[in-house]
Amino acid sequence: MSFKDHFSGVADAYAAARPEYPDELFELIAAHVPREARVWEPGCGSGQATRGLAARFAQVYATEPSAQQVAQHWAQGRAGNVTVAVEPGEHTELPDGSVQLVAVAQALHWFDREAFFAECDRVLVPGGVLAAWGYGDFVAPEGMVDAVEDFRALIEPYWPPERVLVDTRYAGFHWPFPALPAPTLWLEAEWSLAHFLRYLASMSASARCRADLGEDPVARHAPALAAAWGEADEVRTIRWPLFLHLRRKP
Repeated sequence: MSFKDHFSGVADAYAAARPEYPDELFELIAAHVPREARVWEPGCGSGQATRGLAARFAQVYATEPSAQQVAQHWAQGRAGNVTVAVEPGEHTELPDGSVQLVAVAQALHWFDREAFFAECDRVLVPGGVLAAWGYGDFVAPEGMVDAVEDFRALIEPYWPPERVLVDTRYAGFHWPFPALPAPTLWLEAEWSLAHFLRYLASMSASARCRADLGEDPVARHAPALAAAWGEADEVRTIRWPLFLHLRRKP
């Protein structure tokens, strides 16, 4: 099955630079799912969410259609309770009724949702939970608004159309199961300037802009971003609004 591949070409940067999810997110999910649960994590990327899931649940079956992303996955070469496979989000080799949780981190907007929701219904046990979350654009740190907005203006035309689904927090989706309470959260990271620039380079819009213009948009704006940042080794707090949808299969 083909898939919308925006990250294979930046798999290294994605693995190195993407933020980690807060413990609070996984504890909210774990309040509705038993610790002995088997989890399917489609669209796992390089494993930013897999770590938190593996720390709380008995087994995690993490799948990702990009072989390049899977090669960078956190669990590769580790013994433990995580299995990683190259599979699309719309189809898994898992048997019917074999998982208690389907967990989708910053990936649902890339899926064929009708096919994916049907697959969730197939693999989830009755009473199982679908958890889907994502984060929008980061809040520019103090003193960096102008420099960040100039960078954003350059890459804005290169965002894939699915980006608006993240910006609207998956509003209007035809979810397959009834909702559970899910608060709005924040994702935070303490980063150096170098890490922040790597994160900007991992964005799908940055990669598409670079391919179109033949010039790295991060490199073009790095001097202005660095001047606004301050000392290069200074650690600054980056924050993203984090949304969560929880749905329980009857």
